Amino acid sequence: MLISSYRLTQSHALLDERIRTETERLIPNCLRLLRLKRLRLDVKDRPRPRALRLRLN
Repeated sequence: MLISSYRLTQSHALLDERIRTETERLIPNCLRLLRLKRLRLDVKDRPRPRALRLRLN
């Protein structure tokens, strides 16, 4: 796996974990959840490395 795609995968997994932890709190912070979800979408929408794109097509 390419280092850049590995980092994106790790970032996405970390954000998923933080979102899950926040939603399980007694009183979840809605603003924090919104920020974490937005960051997760930003990570997902980052351009993939060229080699990975060619492999998927």
